[in-house]
Amino acid sequence: MPLLNLGILAHVDAGKTSLTERLLHTAGVIDEVGSVDAGSTTTDTLALERRRGITIKSAVVSFPLDGVTVNLIDTPGHPDFIAEVERVLGVLDGAVLVVSAVEGVQAQTRVLMRTLRRLRIPTLVFVNKIDRRGARDAAVLRQMAQRLAVPLVPMGTAAGLGTRAARFRPGLGPAALEALADRDDGLLAAYLDGGVPADRLRRALAAQTRSAAVHPVYFGSAITGAGVPDLVAGIERLLPAAGGDPDGPLSGTVFKIERGPAGEKAAYARLFSGTLRVRDRIAFGDGRRGPEEGRVTGMSVFAHGTDTRADSAGADRIVKVWGLGGIRIGDALGIPNRSYEHHFAPPTLETVVVPGPGTDRRSLHLALTQLAEQDPLIGVRHDELRGETSVSLYGEVQKEVVQATLADEYGLAVSFRETTTLCIERPVGSGHAVEFNKKDDNPFLATVGLRVDPAPPGAGVAFRREVELGSMPYAFFKAVEDTVRETLGQGLHGWQVTDCTVTMTHSGYSPRQSHAHQGFDKSMSSTGYDFRGLTPLVLTEALRRAGTLVHEPVHRFRLEAPADTLGALLPVLARLGAVPESTGTHAAVGVLEGTVPAARVHTLEQRLPGLTRGEGELETAFDHYAPVTRGTVPERPRTDHNPLNRKEYLLNFMRRVGEPS
Repeated sequence: MPLLNLGILAHVDAGKTSLTERLLHTAGVIDEVGSVDAGSTTTDTLALERRRGITIKSAVVSFPLDGVTVNLIDTPGHPDFIAEVERVLGVLDGAVLVVSAVEGVQAQTRVLMRTLRRLRIPTLVFVNKIDRRGARDAAVLRQMAQRLAVPLVPMGTAAGLGTRAARFRPGLGPAALEALADRDDGLLAAYLDGGVPADRLRRALAAQTRSAAVHPVYFGSAITGAGVPDLVAGIERLLPAAGGDPDGPLSGTVFKIERGPAGEKAAYARLFSGTLRVRDRIAFGDGRRGPEEGRVTGMSVFAHGTDTRADSAGADRIVKVWGLGGIRIGDALGIPNRSYEHHFAPPTLETVVVPGPGTDRRSLHLALTQLAEQDPLIGVRHDELRGETSVSLYGEVQKEVVQATLADEYGLAVSFRETTTLCIERPVGSGHAVEFNKKDDNPFLATVGLRVDPAPPGAGVAFRREVELGSMPYAFFKAVEDTVRETLGQGLHGWQVTDCTVTMTHSGYSPRQSHAHQGFDKSMSSTGYDFRGLTPLVLTEALRRAGTLVHEPVHRFRLEAPADTLGALLPVLARLGAVPESTGTHAAVGVLEGTVPAARVHTLEQRLPGLTRGEGELETAFDHYAPVTRGTVPERPRTDHNPLNRKEYLLNFMRRVGEPS
């Protein structure tokens, strides 16, 4: 039977996990619908998820429909866990975006739909909670059309809004025909000639949905089940099934890592082609670090609401694999199918983790390293000089989750220092530096020349070579590139350096020296140690000559408040460094849109209720990085050997790394 890998996405509390439960019940996988409030849902398996009533980790569950088997991935809705959503997007064939009929379009709704459109993932929209007081149908449709700015096809209407008897009445009306005809000249011609047959309309709807040109909209309630059978029919008929070749070369992508009770690592992966078998020895990696190999010691596949052990799995399956010790999130299995890329903004906050009474620092560092393995964007940063470990975060809720996870799973009590904002550095010009083997005061048996050039915002870091690849062993080139990327983690002001191209302009080494009866003389021969040691000095000097500018994260905001409170709001926004770009009023409601430094968002959230009589609504989402133009330039304490100070660097490097082996 064909497979469909389906993601369920939503703003927090829109009813996404409840919809997952209802889908499983409709498909006959579970006998009773679990409750988020009662902590009895199928996909929220963590104790913390059950206590808080929110999804923190993505979860996979499978169920059969008449014509397709669905692997459903329930994702977190809270913006603090957007990294979990990001990793899932690359393995989906289709998605259901859940919108609340009461709250309507919310901040995360817009972020998710923009990303789904950019990735061209076929998406259905389910307007949930039509049984709740305050539910709206036509108004939410208009809001989605305006604020999501995507082509929508209403699949029917809602009746009995705001009552337990609320139901969905299916039927394609004139709005559906107009939306489809706008993108199909043949359909438009038939419409103008006097009518479009129903089967022709259904075919056009399926074709345009599968190409992500339009998005069908259903109304219903996950709690009562209203509209869910119609949504299930849409999933089966309108979303494209996967089409991988099980006989092709192995190709898959890892989107989740977890550890079992005994610390064993398991990787969740989507197979795009080929067949994976237990005891297979396979290659994996992300293209940036050296390729690795491992043997599959165990495997599970998902079916009928649970995962079951299997000896093999073919293309389009989602598998859980054991045995690949060095595997990481984003790694390709076998041949890379697609490059792993970030779809959302990186974390913009950081905090120092403070060990509580009885908490060993080494155990804490190991636990945080394992958590970062499951969520790479946590970004554990250890400062040996100060004996401190910090983590990067999306928000305060994520901080609470890290604290609870360390306590529940590792028995470690921790607290946190005040959250600070994570900045970045970008080069403002070009800079070049070179050090030659056995010349001047270069203590390393290596020649390294590097040029740093600025790149457009969002370009990331690229490494290039202007020297012949055959001019020295490849391992030395790899040592330089890896060290360049590591060194760029701390620029002239201590922040990560990004949006630049680093080009290797000079290279050289001392060939292997050996003497009769004595063997290899490492004191006269270059090793990777020499290139790893010299590269930070050269790169930092090139950065110093190029110059860097510290940039802070800036959020785009949308603020709705009583129109008569705007006069009090605007001066406060100005003091917080916010820049309103548009102002409007709808009836008695004022709407402000603009940008605000991420560091001031929390303060704005705290001030808003008092300024708006408790009626203000604020949406914010990361938008861009902007140069720091006010106050002193923020500095971040260094945690490396400090290549900005040559003498200190060489002392630290020799002491902490030791002589090359």
